[in-house]
Amino acid sequence: MKVLVVGNGGREHALAWKLLQSKQVEQVVCVPGNGGTASMERCLNLPVAVDDFEGISRYALEHGITLVVVGPEVPLSKGITDYLQDKGLMVFGPVRAGAQIEASKAWAKALMQEAGIPTARAAVFTEAGAAKSYVKSQGAPIVVKADGLAAGKGVIVAETVAQAESAVDAIFQGQFGSVGEFVVIEECLIGQEVSVLALTDGLTIRPLLPAQDHKRIGEGDTGENTGGMGAYSPAPIATPELMARIQTEVLERAIATLRAKGIDYRGVLYAGLMIAPDGDLKVLEFNCRFGDPETQVILPLLETPLEELLLACVQQRLSELPPIAWKKGASATVVAASGGYPAEYEKGKVITGIGEAEVTGATVFHAGTKLNQQQEVVTDGGRVLNVTGIGENFEQAIAQAYAGLKYIQFEAIYYRRDIGHKVVSAK
Repeated sequence: MKVLVVGNGGREHALAWKLLQSKQVEQVVCVPGNGGTASMERCLNLPVAVDDFEGISRYALEHGITLVVVGPEVPLSKGITDYLQDKGLMVFGPVRAGAQIEASKAWAKALMQEAGIPTARAAVFTEAGAAKSYVKSQGAPIVVKADGLAAGKGVIVAETVAQAESAVDAIFQGQFGSVGEFVVIEECLIGQEVSVLALTDGLTIRPLLPAQDHKRIGEGDTGENTGGMGAYSPAPIATPELMARIQTEVLERAIATLRAKGIDYRGVLYAGLMIAPDGDLKVLEFNCRFGDPETQVILPLLETPLEELLLACVQQRLSELPPIAWKKGASATVVAASGGYPAEYEKGKVITGIGEAEVTGATVFHAGTKLNQQQEVVTDGGRVLNVTGIGENFEQAIAQAYAGLKYIQFEAIYYRRDIGHKVVSAK
């Protein structure tokens, strides 16, 4: 079979890498792909934009693509699945109505409340004055969220009322892209975050291994929010008992409520949760796609062929499959970013040492990279590479990732040196 993967990040490189491990997958086409996918055998980059639905469908139909896998949230929120399905293509990824669960935090909050899913107390505002009055009445710390898609950066944890008011102004002034019609203000929850990515065919939902992401730019989990600076899996805080609760109290309720709304949701439902010190759980947000960089630590531990799971979701026969099989051990990834990220940064810096890093046993997933005219790999984004290690335990996995990272060089490279500090210090 031939699979087309939409996207150009580390998540999409990991998806293509995992799909190509199967004897059933003849070729993977990445749209538009990156420097890493351009270098893999049986993998082709197609220079088409992720929102060029007509171009993607024409290529897929002309070249016998069996399955389209959509990585990013933006094309899903714009209806790529609806468009391609109308052309007769099989697509892994929810329809536009389902993608609202990530595209609108206000819509997702209403769905959680309707479904009885535990979540933070919140209020939604369309006007800055009312939002600021609410902030003053609640006090700080408090969480201010842009309603739409903001590339993982539209959430501000304000430590003071003044910071929250500034965040409200920033959102309504459009500083997080096209968002700005609504502001969601939530109580600030205390605890540890965990990411639970689940595969669903709209009827059955099965979680993948839980992961923990490091969203802050600075060591010690300080500084601005990013798209993610590193991750590890399986997250120890998500015990079997907690995962059973997440299955019944979160995942199954969400799918049942979507179905009751007439939404046939087939793809990934990604729950970002906060686990309080007393074990209480609440959903912070839902995403409608594979997480990044969580995918880069989950897929290396997956034993079940990925295409079997994705096809079962699309064909609504997930319940017929045996339990998902996993390798024993742990996985960790460290993000190498451009200097200046998540603010302004330069592109086009030549990257060296990737081959040497992989000789150590680490796997390097490309995120913000491309090939220049000299066929050199150069930086092309804020998060540039994900260096992933696996091992019998977290110490081994983290050590392998950092051992590989030592070989990688490009101008102004930045990475956190404490990825996995919670699981290592807990030992």
